[in-house]
Amino acid sequence: MPQRLLRLLPAALVVAGLLACVAGLLLQRMWLALPWPRLLDQLVMGALALTAAWPLRRWGRLSWAAALALVWGVALLPFAGVPAVLAGLLLVAAAAALGSLVVPRDGHPLLALGCGLALIGGIDGWLLGWPLHRWFVYWPLLLALCLARRHALRGLLVRSRDGWHAAVAASPRGAAFAVALLGVTSRGAWLPTLLSDDVNYHLGLPSQLLRHGRYLPDLANQIWAAAPWLGDTLQGIAAVLAGGEARAALVLPWLLLAAASTWTLARGLASARMAWLAVALLASLPLCSGLLGSMQTELPAIGLLGVLALAIVQPRPAAVAIAVLAGGLVALKFGQAVAALVMLVWAGWRRGWPGTRAFAAGAVAFVLVAGSSYVQAAWLSGNPLFPLFNHWFESPLLAARQLDDPRWHAGFGVGLPWRITFMTDAYLEGWPGGFGFVWLALAGAWLLALRETRTRALALAASAILLLPLLPMQYARYAFPGLVLLLAPLVAATAAALGERRAAFALAALCLLDFAFLANANWTQHTSALRLLVRARGDAMTVLAHYSPERALIARLRARDDGASIVLALDPAAPAIAELAGRGRSVAWYAPALERARVAANADASGQRWVAIVRELDARWLLLRDATLTEPQRHALALLGARHEASAGDAQLWSVPPVPAP
Repeated sequence: MPQRLLRLLPAALVVAGLLACVAGLLLQRMWLALPWPRLLDQLVMGALALTAAWPLRRWGRLSWAAALALVWGVALLPFAGVPAVLAGLLLVAAAAALGSLVVPRDGHPLLALGCGLALIGGIDGWLLGWPLHRWFVYWPLLLALCLARRHALRGLLVRSRDGWHAAVAASPRGAAFAVALLGVTSRGAWLPTLLSDDVNYHLGLPSQLLRHGRYLPDLANQIWAAAPWLGDTLQGIAAVLAGGEARAALVLPWLLLAAASTWTLARGLASARMAWLAVALLASLPLCSGLLGSMQTELPAIGLLGVLALAIVQPRPAAVAIAVLAGGLVALKFGQAVAALVMLVWAGWRRGWPGTRAFAAGAVAFVLVAGSSYVQAAWLSGNPLFPLFNHWFESPLLAARQLDDPRWHAGFGVGLPWRITFMTDAYLEGWPGGFGFVWLALAGAWLLALRETRTRALALAASAILLLPLLPMQYARYAFPGLVLLLAPLVAATAAALGERRAAFALAALCLLDFAFLANANWTQHTSALRLLVRARGDAMTVLAHYSPERALIARLRARDDGASIVLALDPAAPAIAELAGRGRSVAWYAPALERARVAANADASGQRWVAIVRELDARWLLLRDATLTEPQRHALALLGARHEASAGDAQLWSVPPVPAP
């Protein structure tokens, strides 16, 4: 009897996690949080894709997975634009060509692509201050790189094609299911850039490269200007290649890199059908769709993490590749240094200490990829991690305190998987279910993955990357890369405990549950922005005017005044000036001196202090929102003789006449 119970224990653990998820759905009345209109949009778009793919399947003799991939790829064109897609293809090809230099000749194509993206972004980061970033430099240089490595590229392409066909043939239904979910999720890349972090900061570097051909970080007016910039640097390269914003050109390759590495890791632990279900779980996670609509670093992080895990488990040594990928993580965000350290510890445990030559080469590669933004921050501010940890470094540009966001301290404890699943709005700017249900539903499989020898190392590394960022601050997005890395061992443990047939039904149902809550990850997915974009036939300005009115006004301003005149954003809650390429100023916390000036000016009822701020900056244009305009600001507008020039949504653009010559 005890032996029989022991045999049933793994299945009981997995079922317990699934039942806990079902209980939570009922107890928390999660049907009330379902984004029904967005779910209908997803189902309609999925059905349309299936309809469009049927002729390709019927007469083109393509597999359902290939037909669906082709349909969704073509659907991207009217929203991203042909120049952006071409820019993305060239950048991916050049990255694979460069990355092939640091991986074995028969190394996995994903290793070459991941290493190449990290190398291009890392090397370019050292050159940002030079006026070299022009299309007539990038296009010939990247094309020449592809030409020089054409034989290696051909080999990578052939192995990728053969690997795709073999993977689809091994589980055609699983592949079709995963690609169908990936396609619906990919719609997040269609949207123009709308999220506050992007319009307030991330667009700054690409915009400066587009306009000036160089990047000059101004830490006084944007404290994050020298923060780790690998992701934004690659976005800038794509934008210069495309001649305009090209976010979709990079976010989809990052997602596909994460999906392919998840499949490969899972295939090493389980069957092809289970590997495709791991990809389907990834595609259905709500944050995947949410991150596709942003320039946040967690999306490239899941791509680099997956490839780094592959590099560690590869049979042949790849010390330089591991160093490059770990450096890429650190170059994305200082918080990713935790993930890089965990992975390096795992690599050392698995492979042993590298020889002196390999260690030296790896150290040089790591610094080359990771170092540029930290060196620049130290040079400009005296704090290599500026604006973080300034209570240690005490840069005069910022108060000597650690930055913190009081919203994300809901508490760390045993109940965290439950709370982050059903009370997601306490851990993310989203809605309940926005983190997905995988962590809780597969909690029993998690315990099994940590126990089993085959899955233990990867599960331990992924668990550390999932949990450690949640210790100081319980913000769900920071834990997301660890959750994605955990998918492969979770799926393998579920299959081993339940058997493949039962596991397939359970995991597919979990995918559909996550899919239903896909729009709850952030407001860009939760609103009707995607529907409006489709109705407008890809006209981004229609969406911007409704959801990011400052960006719509800036577009009008550039058509009228594309010079160097200063634009001042008066609303500290909407400092959407990043794309002004250095000519924008805000009074938000991103600019500490102007924030202090704003507080003092709002205490002067006459408006004279606001007049002094505008005159001192020589601001010729003002961005404001009437609903948040203070009385001193209204008086200042009258004293300045400012004129209302345009409106978009609840935002307004005003002009300030110059001071008359004496």
